[in-house]
Amino acid sequence: MSATKLIDQVFQHVRQTALLQSTIALLEWDQHTKMPAGAAQWRADQIAALAKQIHDRRTDSQLGDWLAEATAELDGGDSQTAVNIRQLKKNYERQTKLPGELVVALARASSEGQTAWVEARKNNDFASFAGTLKLIFDLKREQAQAIGYVDHPYDALIDEYEPGAKTAEVAMTLKGLCDELVPLVAAIQEKTGATDPSILRRTYAVEKQQQFGREVSAEIGFDYDRGRLDVTHHPFCTELGPSDCRITTRYDEQFFSGSFFGTLHEAGHGIYEQGLPADQYGLPLGTYCSLGIHESQSRLWENLVGRSQAFWQHYFSQAQSLFPASLADVNQDDFYKAVNHVQPSLIRVEADEATYNLHIAIRFELETALIKDDLAVADLPAAWNEKYQEYLGITPPSDADGVLQDVHWAAGLVGYFPTYSLGNLYASQFFEAAEAELGELAPSFAKGHFQPLKNWLNQNIHRHGKGMTGPELGLAVTNQPLGHEQLMKHLRSKYSAIYGL
Repeated sequence: MSATKLIDQVFQHVRQTALLQSTIALLEWDQHTKMPAGAAQWRADQIAALAKQIHDRRTDSQLGDWLAEATAELDGGDSQTAVNIRQLKKNYERQTKLPGELVVALARASSEGQTAWVEARKNNDFASFAGTLKLIFDLKREQAQAIGYVDHPYDALIDEYEPGAKTAEVAMTLKGLCDELVPLVAAIQEKTGATDPSILRRTYAVEKQQQFGREVSAEIGFDYDRGRLDVTHHPFCTELGPSDCRITTRYDEQFFSGSFFGTLHEAGHGIYEQGLPADQYGLPLGTYCSLGIHESQSRLWENLVGRSQAFWQHYFSQAQSLFPASLADVNQDDFYKAVNHVQPSLIRVEADEATYNLHIAIRFELETALIKDDLAVADLPAAWNEKYQEYLGITPPSDADGVLQDVHWAAGLVGYFPTYSLGNLYASQFFEAAEAELGELAPSFAKGHFQPLKNWLNQNIHRHGKGMTGPELGLAVTNQPLGHEQLMKHLRSKYSAIYGL
């Protein structure tokens, strides 16, 4: 068989598998947005059946033979074809370590788990969810054992989201960051009266929030001809193909920030997905680099752009016109300070920039303990509350606002949480690199011009797909390894001005 025909067969097989995977993504999107509650069991059966087909295709011995032959034919190299084959071979080797019955069991448990989580959170009833969660962590431990690891079972799981990452290194990174965040937050807490967060707790009509969020997310670069925005219990972004990206949010009439910044966050994810090379769809080069890099894009648009003073110089008058009763007596500077108010809080997705990574550190410590079987699921609510008291000085009044607030564990996404903090670190470094090349971006934001930054991200981040690891891409773009210095520099500068530190 010629090398060209061999590569074509590999790519055709992989792209057909990607079509099946996109069908699962569509079913999961529907499950979280439109599906009637009574369909949960049927949906779990559908997803489990598709997961079996996908796993069979990903572990097909014929595919393995093709990849081995293609690897020998290409003999290394840096062409797009060579990079794709290398990454596909690595994925094949990982997938073939997983028994088909484990893949199906995880797919079923994760589908059922998400439905159970919705009900448990609504009813503030962790006990009704504990059995499902225990099953998911039992299966994830089996997954870690099947894949293999050297130091910590969590290493095998985080590698799925952040290739090459190690538990010990992530723990060290988070500790270094938190060691500087805790005293910064404490210093801010000593300053009172600098901000008035009650501005954000006035009445903001949901339909106007929907209009504002959609308009702004489109203006920063999310293409609604290739995407849509819907409502869900827990905001997320999913792609169903190069021209079909779904983002979601949730609304609270008595809280402006939750939906608005949640929409910006998910739009940032969507802009990344829409910026991947469409001609590489289904292949590694048409797939996001890592979740840390993915989170860097959402956090960059949410915080470094959306919470900037220049951003509200442009958008505050529009907000006032949409919410006149709530903002008529508010000036732009006070609104900017309100959306940057620092206060230890219960809900991760609504946390300010200064405390956000403390939420991640808590989840990372708990899920690594759960995976190592050092913490029982039954003891999780108490451990969660203890960590919140230790890191943030607050105790959740209910499990709904505590251990049940995130869908990730219910969805089987164990190893995902630390990528949020890695994303914050990457975001600050990428933003600094963008300004080094483009010049100060605030004047553009103040005029509502976001295209230069979006184009820079498309060119420097998005177009590379999975051609590099996160650290490799970060080094290529910023000429420095990942660290917390730029993030802390940004936070200290912003909060010194707001709080007079």
